[in-house]
Amino acid sequence: MLAKRIIPCLDVDKGRVVKGRKFQNIQDVADPVDLAKRYNDAGADELVFYDITASNEERNIFLDVVEQVAREISIPFSVGGGIRSIDDINSVLRSGAEKVSVNSAAVNNPDLIKEAALKFGSQCIVLSIDAKETSTGRWEVFINGGRKNTGIDAMDWAKRGEQLGAGEIVINAIDTDGEKNGYNLELTKAIADAVNIPVVASGGAGALEHFSTVLKEANADAALAASVFHYGEIPIPELKAFLVEEDIIVRR
Repeated sequence: MLAKRIIPCLDVDKGRVVKGRKFQNIQDVADPVDLAKRYNDAGADELVFYDITASNEERNIFLDVVEQVAREISIPFSVGGGIRSIDDINSVLRSGAEKVSVNSAAVNNPDLIKEAALKFGSQCIVLSIDAKETSTGRWEVFINGGRKNTGIDAMDWAKRGEQLGAGEIVINAIDTDGEKNGYNLELTKAIADAVNIPVVASGGAGALEHFSTVLKEANADAALAASVFHYGEIPIPELKAFLVEEDIIVRR
């Protein structure tokens, strides 16, 4: 069995790490390079960087930050936000990221996933899905930083993303994002059961038990979180020790 991964998420806006709730009330947190170094030293398995306003503002992604992070850490990291073309993906990978996360652009042009997977390999391409429950048992895909509802069923989109060549899916539940009441287990499990590629749970971590529950009961391959790590509420070494006690395999 592969080890489960713990992944801090760094939302970046104008060169700073920020955090909000349900994509609202954004507050400044830290310098992205400093925070990346801290997580590297603390034992995080990977990092995820999202430029949270690049897509909505139709501007290029923060390649200078990507290059600085790549020089300072030894763990893999992925980058998303503002990725609109094969050239964008190439630039991010050449700047030092191991993976590129696509969201809005993939919805607008699904062939981007296929072309990128063929050119760079599926292992480099992550499909990030921001989903919100719009009616009982139905989750729809939102784009542009959670601002626009596409009407696309999240389960259907996850399966199509895999067919197109995505090597991994990050499923972020907008309803639970930043609430610290736990991951959306129903949504995460539905996505994990629908595809055969790794699924990363995102949105809602607030306690040690939330991580073990989503990794065990929702079949997630990794758990992504932001606030609890950024503010020191859950130290990563403590979290990994807890998961070992819960009989979950993690890298120590």
